[in-house]
Amino acid sequence: METTLVTSPEGILSILIATCLFFFYLEKTGKMKSIFKIFPPLIFIYLIPVFYSNSGLIPQSAPVYDTLKTYLLPLFITLMLLDVDIRQCVKVMKRGTVVMLFGTLGVIVGAVGAYAIVKNFLEPEAWKAFGTLAGSWIGGTGNMAAVAGALNTPEHLFGIAVLADNLVYLVWLPIMLASKNWNRFFQRFTGVSDEYTEKMHELASNMVQKDKTVEMTHVLGLLFCGFAVTWAATTLSTLFPVLEPVFSPAVWRMLLITTFALLLSFSPAKKLQGSHAIAMALIYVFVSMMGARADLSGLTQAPWFIAGAFIWIFIHGLFCLLGAKIMKVDVHTAAIASAANIGGAASAPIVAAYHNESLVPVSILMSLIGYAVGNYGALLAAQICYWIGG
Repeated sequence: METTLVTSPEGILSILIATCLFFFYLEKTGKMKSIFKIFPPLIFIYLIPVFYSNSGLIPQSAPVYDTLKTYLLPLFITLMLLDVDIRQCVKVMKRGTVVMLFGTLGVIVGAVGAYAIVKNFLEPEAWKAFGTLAGSWIGGTGNMAAVAGALNTPEHLFGIAVLADNLVYLVWLPIMLASKNWNRFFQRFTGVSDEYTEKMHELASNMVQKDKTVEMTHVLGLLFCGFAVTWAATTLSTLFPVLEPVFSPAVWRMLLITTFALLLSFSPAKKLQGSHAIAMALIYVFVSMMGARADLSGLTQAPWFIAGAFIWIFIHGLFCLLGAKIMKVDVHTAAIASAANIGGAASAPIVAAYHNESLVPVSILMSLIGYAVGNYGALLAAQICYWIGG
């Protein structure tokens, strides 16, 4: 659009934040409950800004978008990963964590296999969208946005990845929930003992929950961690070799931020409260910004990409079954492990609550481990897809 109604950074941010707030308000109040069961707020938070920018309300290109990408993403990654507790999750669910990592490997292999099948029907840069979606399916929405930012994924390809993510989710989540009824068959298939299952559930039910009171010093500490990590990573990223097209300075910067944040999760900084809530608020604003920059004409490739996504999820499922067989776990653990990958922190607790409520806390921790490895795994998938694409 040559002219737009709102052009100031303050106005653009107000509109994008208000959109995020509106749909989460509707979800919290139960309004549109039946719609949100099919289409979660994320897809509206992406698509509504697409309408804004393509109708002339806000611009498709503005300096504020670049500012958000430069400063908001690093802050988000740091705050998100501060909440990871790898030690506690492994302690309670050793075998389940391994199954989840099998699922992660399945996402990487599935991305490569699916891309090899459908790449001839997609544009040359579609490998970036596969890397972007791999970020979501290993970790969550945050990893999806982080990888998209690092790879400089075109906005229309990001939109296709969001669409495929949600359509596959509509099919995969009911399968993960229905799998509860397959427990007896699954026990025979994997050979898991009742003793192991009972012990794991007992340990999970005894997990201690953190105090959720957020103080002003917590917020200051979180901001310090976020900007200090960004400063260090930005400075050091120039020392690494540029291996185009994947390992650009922006990618090295993101990987360093991820690594430093994970190291901080083993430090007293982990005790700072409020990191997850602030991180998720930031990332949804980023997703709305990606929507505002999208061009609708680029969505014509969606059918082939979605077909590839369903091939992809099938491969992931096979790897989860293989991991469950090798590690001898029950169907509840396998379903949660898959949900922790594909749906992240939003879906894993839902699956856990349906299968066994005692597993809800550990399902959240498993999702956070997905956050921890998501950026690394997704970039590896993107690199291999690029090589396959020639």
